[in-house]
Amino acid sequence: MWSMTLDEIRNSYLAFFKKHGHAIVPSARLVPENDPTTLFTGSGMQPMVPYLLGQTHPAGTRVADSQKAFRSGDIDDIGDNRHTTFFEMLGNWSFGDYFKEEQLAWIFDFLIDEIKLDPKRLYVSVFAGDEKNGLEKDTEAADIWRKLFKEKGIEAQDAFMDTEEAAAKRGIKEGERIFYYGAKNWWSRAGVPEKMPIGEPGGPDAEMFYLFPNVVHDPRFGKHCHPNCDCGRYLEIGNSVFMQFVKVADKKFEYLPKKNIDFGGGLERIVMAAQDSNDIIRLDVFNDTILFLEKASGKSYDDPEYIKSFRVIADHLRASIFLIGDGVTPSNSDQGYFVRRLLRRSVRHWDKLGITDGGLSTLVDSILSYYTKSYPDTVAQSAHIKDEIKKEEEKFRKTLKDGLKQFEKISKADISGPDAFTLFSSYGFPLEITLELAKEKGITVDENSFNEELKKHQELSRIGSEKKFKGGLGDTSEMSLKYHTATHLLNAALRQVLGTHVMQKGSNITPERLRFDFSHAEKMTDEQKKHVEDLVNGWIKADLPMNFTEMPKAEAEKVAVHAFGDKYGDVVKVYSVGPDASGNYISREFCGGPHVTHTGILGNFKIQKEEAVSQGVRRIKAILQ
Repeated sequence: MWSMTLDEIRNSYLAFFKKHGHAIVPSARLVPENDPTTLFTGSGMQPMVPYLLGQTHPAGTRVADSQKAFRSGDIDDIGDNRHTTFFEMLGNWSFGDYFKEEQLAWIFDFLIDEIKLDPKRLYVSVFAGDEKNGLEKDTEAADIWRKLFKEKGIEAQDAFMDTEEAAAKRGIKEGERIFYYGAKNWWSRAGVPEKMPIGEPGGPDAEMFYLFPNVVHDPRFGKHCHPNCDCGRYLEIGNSVFMQFVKVADKKFEYLPKKNIDFGGGLERIVMAAQDSNDIIRLDVFNDTILFLEKASGKSYDDPEYIKSFRVIADHLRASIFLIGDGVTPSNSDQGYFVRRLLRRSVRHWDKLGITDGGLSTLVDSILSYYTKSYPDTVAQSAHIKDEIKKEEEKFRKTLKDGLKQFEKISKADISGPDAFTLFSSYGFPLEITLELAKEKGITVDENSFNEELKKHQELSRIGSEKKFKGGLGDTSEMSLKYHTATHLLNAALRQVLGTHVMQKGSNITPERLRFDFSHAEKMTDEQKKHVEDLVNGWIKADLPMNFTEMPKAEAEKVAVHAFGDKYGDVVKVYSVGPDASGNYISREFCGGPHVTHTGILGNFKIQKEEAVSQGVRRIKAILQ
């Protein structure tokens, strides 16, 4: 059977849309650069929101990419046949350029003619309308779909489903291929139309589903199957959003002056359709992982007793590799908590398979071999990634040993929520491990009470994070993060131009400018200020990574600059800019964060004023243009 690999389909998609006038842009990082409200980049659309809302994209009005994404909320779903925590989203956007006619024709052409999906197995959905909000059903998109199907000799009939519950009761009749759903086919950041605030844009969307006829409908998901059913018989592979409305009053919408297109297609899911596999872990990118695990464990992927363990390791290890590659290291807070959780779940399932030789890091090179051309920056970090995985596995195995001793102490009877949380917070036991061990002993765990303890812990962590931001930072907006990062570059440039006697004496940052105080006895010359500006702008243009690591204070003092007599704990956070092309760090400083993740987005750095503050202390005021 003819089929394309994941790499080939990604390349084919980008080439197809380049042919149709789109600028191909690189994937953003998995840690959002300009959105402190979320931990991860969870969709292809996320980095594009500013441009969908009116900002001018530097690459023009037609853009396409393959965006790395991670959804922490899907961790508990891993083990079924279609969920992964890490995935790629194929995307194309029109910022006030083309609209429905071109978009639907192009994506249909790509799926059917370029990668040879069977049009008879393709089903689509459109917006059913919303009478109470004055929004008409999207007959325009339905007409375009009908014409496209007819060109392939398929007479596509309409079906009004409205809600998923109604669709499960109704089922599908012969010949039906275009399905009208209500809220399911409306997109806005706020959700359904009635929840949208005044001034918020949104619009109908058109989703595409691929039928796997050999999958038998599971009645647990409703009496009858339909495209939006969760049984796995129909797989959503793409969604075109038509951002054409703005809410102007309660229950009143008007057309936007410029209409946008936002398409997102799950790369792995499209590959599932192309390879005719209803199991996402059977895709080519997981082949070597599954073969290694089968050989090392002596067990078969097809054994129902062990298939979940194979799937968890394959998914979680790939996700961990890409998260670490984007600067996230295992820890107990923020993004690092999820890397830790992924790796520790993988260790648990590694042990369930009975593998005794080697460790998780032995799979890193074979997984990355599938991404040599698409993500060379991640591949180049393989040694670092293996080291982080190895360290976390060793740490958890020690924790596991200590935690099992503690579990034996508290498991004489049913386990309380606080005791389960102690296992989690002090011994690194994910709740699922405690639940599994308790089930083996025939006792229960108070999950509700555990969740209450976890919520209290998360609230304290949030308050702690807010306190981290107070040192000179007015807020955590996008521009403030940029200016905070720029102070590190400025400090490094001053030390290079004026001398290593320069030390930070204070700072104040707002979304409009930065103010930086430093030790220096003399007024800077115009030549010195120009030299500092040129250095900073050179480092911005080089688009250097900015990462952080936690280090023992004594070790950090040997490699990093620390400021103006601050008191530090035994472990400190060190932010680094670089390394550059020569392998050197531009800056390494004690800092609590937050920052952007790479310098290229800062803009042009310009010193507005340099003046005296007090004896031996100067002040620079600067902006990013």
